[in-house]
Amino acid sequence: MSTPKRFGNIIGGEVVDATETTLNINPSNTDDVVGEFAQASLTDLNAAIAAARSAAPGWAATTLGVRHDILRRAADEVLRRKDELGALLSREEGKTLSEGIGEVTRAGQVLGFFAGECLRTGGELMPSVRAGVSVEVTREPLGVVGVITPWNFPVAIPAWKIAPALAYGNAVVFKPAELVPASAWELVDILQRAGLPTGTLNLVMGSGAVLGQALIEHTDVDAITFTGSVPVGRGIAAACVTGPTMKKMQLEMGGKNPLVILDDADLDTAVECAVNGAYFSTGQRCTASSRLIVTEGIHDRFVEMLCDRLEKLTVDDALKSGTDIGPAVSAEQLKKNLAYIDIGLDEGATLRRGGKRLTREHNGHYLEPALFVDGNNNMRIAREEIFGPVAVVLRARDYDDALAIANDTEFGLSAGICTTSLKYATDFRNHIRSGVAMVNLATAGLDFHVPFGGTRASSYGPREQGRYAVEFYTTVKTSYIAAG
Repeated sequence: MSTPKRFGNIIGGEVVDATETTLNINPSNTDDVVGEFAQASLTDLNAAIAAARSAAPGWAATTLGVRHDILRRAADEVLRRKDELGALLSREEGKTLSEGIGEVTRAGQVLGFFAGECLRTGGELMPSVRAGVSVEVTREPLGVVGVITPWNFPVAIPAWKIAPALAYGNAVVFKPAELVPASAWELVDILQRAGLPTGTLNLVMGSGAVLGQALIEHTDVDAITFTGSVPVGRGIAAACVTGPTMKKMQLEMGGKNPLVILDDADLDTAVECAVNGAYFSTGQRCTASSRLIVTEGIHDRFVEMLCDRLEKLTVDDALKSGTDIGPAVSAEQLKKNLAYIDIGLDEGATLRRGGKRLTREHNGHYLEPALFVDGNNNMRIAREEIFGPVAVVLRARDYDDALAIANDTEFGLSAGICTTSLKYATDFRNHIRSGVAMVNLATAGLDFHVPFGGTRASSYGPREQGRYAVEFYTTVKTSYIAAG
């Protein structure tokens, strides 16, 4: 085996090595090492925060045209290299090559969108209620933003956090998930070479428990944007509120998303929505539809059609042509998925199809997509986020019962309905308790120019993406000006 390439942290514009490193392993082939990545120490983190704090005033004062040009150059390079970067993403995370390339394309589109937002930043000028006084409402950057991202979208989620942070004049300290440092490193390198001033964007790789907690607690960090689990998100919220700086926070924390399928649905459409939402990307999406709520009239036919469709899916190496579903991201995630399959069986659900560990040409973390039936909404497999290719079909009497089941959850991220009825589609959109609602579409799959986020335990704080991102990454100033 050849010696893997070594990558350091990027702090203050310099690549900084570390004593401790970790190997980035391909989940499709555990003998394949993607690279060796430095693990930042607390000293490294403090240096990164200091670099961002030093760079923040200068970057905030940079003209909008300069910010636009830097983000535009970065977007162009990401899109130009989408095949190469997509293959790297798929190699380290395990999603199929088409999904990897699609995610990189999304990241490039996000960077391009926020390049444009640099030039669309505006304010308000209005008269005061007092004579001779005018009022100006403007937006200002927060200062230093800590960005903490998950492993399931290793370039898109960093892009949609870092791009608006930079577009609106903030400096950034970025800590990616430990499992996927390669995509993060490439994104930061591209932005650096696009012309970012020294210290404006800093990358620290390593343990979330160590680096993430210190980043959250540091008094020179003004805001935290996080995507990850509910327990970690709640801990971040508590630390931000009780800490000495009362940090602004934005938290995206997952879901247990329902897909409602009514008797009048086009079943071919419904099956494709279910397969895409529940199983593509190995089910490793916070928007995955792991609860399939089906009304009685078409329940049995839907289950049979879904099983037939699952039979035709190919589970294999993410980089191999023809693969529909890649491996779980890690041995730990595969173990968790298998444990939930045992939980479902213990709870009395019927494993209608799949659920077995698979072997392929190379040693990897492969799992046959699992479908449970005869479940109910009180089971753990119907209430807890599994984050794997595991779904449960829940039988509903009618539309009202299906809507009640769909809303009976602590989460509220994405929800979908398959129906040909405008009445039910409209009622669902009006009454589903979620931040995203889909009609005859998979619960996963989002546009880059519109807001994204959920309700209840799924999200906290302003929405991500689109022009709504300005609400988190800036603060509002109201100025009163009297005539001289």
